[in-house]
Amino acid sequence: MKQPMLTGNESFAPVAPTMTRRSVLQQTGLGIGSLALSHLVQQDRARGAGSGSFDLQPKPGHFPAQAKSVIMLLMNGGPSQMDLFDPKPALNKYAGQKHPEDVESFQPGSEQDIVKGTTFKFQRYGQSGLDFSADLVPYLGSVADDVCQIRSMWSDNNNHPQGMRVLNTGKIFLGRPTLGSWVSYALGSENQNLPAYIVLRDPDGYNNGGTTIWTNGWLPAMYGGSEVQSKGAPVLNLKPAVKTPAGVQQANLSLLAALNQERRKRYPQDSRLEARIQHYELAARMQLAAEQTLDVSRETASTRALYGVDQPETDGFGRRCLMARRLVESGVRFILVTAPIQHGGMPWDHHGSLDRDIPKISRQVDKPSAGLIADLKQRGLLDETIVIWSGEFGRLPTGQRGTGRDHNRFAFTTLVAGGGFRGGYAHGATDPFGYKAVDDLVSCPDLHATLLHQLGLDHNALSFRHSGRDETLTDSPVTEAQVVTELLQGPLRV
Repeated sequence: MKQPMLTGNESFAPVAPTMTRRSVLQQTGLGIGSLALSHLVQQDRARGAGSGSFDLQPKPGHFPAQAKSVIMLLMNGGPSQMDLFDPKPALNKYAGQKHPEDVESFQPGSEQDIVKGTTFKFQRYGQSGLDFSADLVPYLGSVADDVCQIRSMWSDNNNHPQGMRVLNTGKIFLGRPTLGSWVSYALGSENQNLPAYIVLRDPDGYNNGGTTIWTNGWLPAMYGGSEVQSKGAPVLNLKPAVKTPAGVQQANLSLLAALNQERRKRYPQDSRLEARIQHYELAARMQLAAEQTLDVSRETASTRALYGVDQPETDGFGRRCLMARRLVESGVRFILVTAPIQHGGMPWDHHGSLDRDIPKISRQVDKPSAGLIADLKQRGLLDETIVIWSGEFGRLPTGQRGTGRDHNRFAFTTLVAGGGFRGGYAHGATDPFGYKAVDDLVSCPDLHATLLHQLGLDHNALSFRHSGRDETLTDSPVTEAQVVTELLQGPLRV
């Protein structure tokens, strides 16, 4: 008979005549077995969310949550913070002169450390008076009072693949689970007919880093991101290529389920097998749910216009943002939306011709990004949905080859809206040239800890046993990550 799982809250009755496993542990090994059992029970209780069986059933967090889901708008390439969100008058004042300190450059062409001014005008928006470039991101400016600007972000690495891994996994190393995987592992999904973690990439190609941006790493495979198409059939191979007679597909699925169950018994520890089984079962359910959920033609003309759908410049990214809102409404836990493909998968990577090229990518993403925030708010979903807009690092205040800016790991700006984050608030500051974050610095692990907190998760307690070590998203305590309370509307939850 299957024994019930220990919760650590049991009331113990008087000892029965028969010997139980607990009594054996208590009475042998000088009590060491009992101590070990107690430690394991307390460890499971501390982990809370994410412990137990591996599935996508909805799970409670460690404490009451403000937010239920996350939409991450991934701006691959390194958006220039001093041209978009962090105005620096010193750039134009000292343009053409040598920067007062030696600047760490990444690629050739920046060695002379000559300050490059900006040609783009800033404006204060909303009641909060947050600064946004009126030339590049006026639509994001229109939702300024709902946006938290984190101007003091910094990263560990100046290279795109490593920078993307730091932003998405907390460390530069390959093979670590991404933020979306940790969230789906911890909380499961509120919709069992769709994946918990969905990726909406540009149908024309992959951004730099490819599928490593949404990998499950060493978490069970079911927690990896599932790609969904925004052009053509949303999910490939979801329906049979040739129509089958009535009942044949159900018979095939029943036989497959029986074979899977037998295989499960033989290899109970193989997470890849379990993930494959669950994905097949999910695919069967998605045949009914996916196309309806992802069909943006069901939206009103005014809603499609809000995102820039059906407008040549904004249709691709706008369509993905609108699909992300529909997925949130359907209970999907984490949606990753990648930026439009340009320049080999790094659309914000402006080493040259910045003044010409940054307006192009800005126009593609500005209106859809702002439309998503505005639409979530008007539907009452913004309070429980976190929207992240971020690249992997920023740009230098000096010029590269005269017309561009090189990579900068010491400072970049991340935007966060909804989910209990403070709207209309600019956090931290950079030096007068925007080169380094100098006040109230926020690391990527700090951001992760804060995001998890708003989802009801303690970043120190959420862990997974891997290679003999309890791994966490924030690599606590190595990174000394902290929840940044100043970013939040209310007090810390416990």
